[in-house]
Amino acid sequence: MSEQQPNPYAGDPSQGAPPHIPAQGDNRWGPGEAGYGYPQPYPAAPPYQPTVGAGMPAPGPYPAAPAGGGGSLSLGDITIAGDQIITPSGTMPLRGAMWNATDLSRTEEKIPAHAIVLAVIFFLFCLLGLLFLLMKEKKTTGYIQITVTSGGRHHSSMLPATDAGSYARVMAQVNYARALSV
Repeated sequence: MSEQQPNPYAGDPSQGAPPHIPAQGDNRWGPGEAGYGYPQPYPAAPPYQPTVGAGMPAPGPYPAAPAGGGGSLSLGDITIAGDQIITPSGTMPLRGAMWNATDLSRTEEKIPAHAIVLAVIFFLFCLLGLLFLLMKEKKTTGYIQITVTSGGRHHSSMLPATDAGSYARVMAQVNYARALSV
């Protein structure tokens, strides 16, 4: 017989096994090392940046909270007293609380009925009566929802929006509450 060929599937490199095939006793499943650095660990999440509604200026930074809490603030039925948050569903620790505010209000702009009447009357006498149609009336309706989560508890409160600046005022209070929660 002729000379025996070496086993290409044996794990011994001196036997002539291809380098891409693992040794016989090496039972690894799946692909080897990933190429091009894949998979990579996820990058760290960016720090939380509170947002304010469109066109509203962001409130300035607040001073750091005193060591024992010490802040006093009321947002609807949520009250901060000392180092705890008091809600109708119970008390929560202030430290580490997560605060959110959602604007559920809307502002409508319409021409009031008396402006239409004046425009019709003065249109008949002089053509300047159409200027009364430029009169606008703004009306804000809806609510601003405030939620707080701390110590395994969650509470939500709804505040009525009285004008277009309500959300900016509530957001300033929520940002102060966030500063106290650190």
